[in-house]
Amino acid sequence: MDISMAIFYGSTTGNTEGAANKMKELLGDCVADVVDVYKANPQDLLKHDLLLFGVSTWNVGEMQDDWASFLPKLEGLDLTGKKVAFFGMGDAVGYPDNYLDAMGELWQTIRRLGSPELIGVWSNAGYEFDDSQALYDDTHFIGLGLDDDNQWDLTDERIEQWLAQVVQEAGIVESA
Repeated sequence: MDISMAIFYGSTTGNTEGAANKMKELLGDCVADVVDVYKANPQDLLKHDLLLFGVSTWNVGEMQDDWASFLPKLEGLDLTGKKVAFFGMGDAVGYPDNYLDAMGELWQTIRRLGSPELIGVWSNAGYEFDDSQALYDDTHFIGLGLDDDNQWDLTDERIEQWLAQVVQEAGIVESA
């Protein structure tokens, strides 16, 4: 199946950008574009069938600045027929009450843009936190949770496993 995939991310310290670039490295030519939302045009999202969105949670549950500026520009965009998957950065030790909140907030915005299909729902087993707006249900996040502050040693393995899941759920025959 020929699917156009792109990764859109916002990054302040470089951790989310690093995760996006690692995904591109693993997926190779399967990824058409890796785009910093600071430089993105909302219409860029319409060019692709599968959209991976990367966001970090800042301060006390706040959206990363580049995403905060980009989200209002998405109003009126129709992502019906698109598959979407999310990965988020957070600090579960320093901010256990709002771990990955920005990822949940981003999904709440994206889900109202037509009817995109959410894929890549990820188990929250192995994570220690108190609360999160990124919960899909009691045992899953809406996407991949990464914590480079406290669980940096698990980041690469989690990315690899999540990408394998996303590729399978998206119906991409080629493996990452």
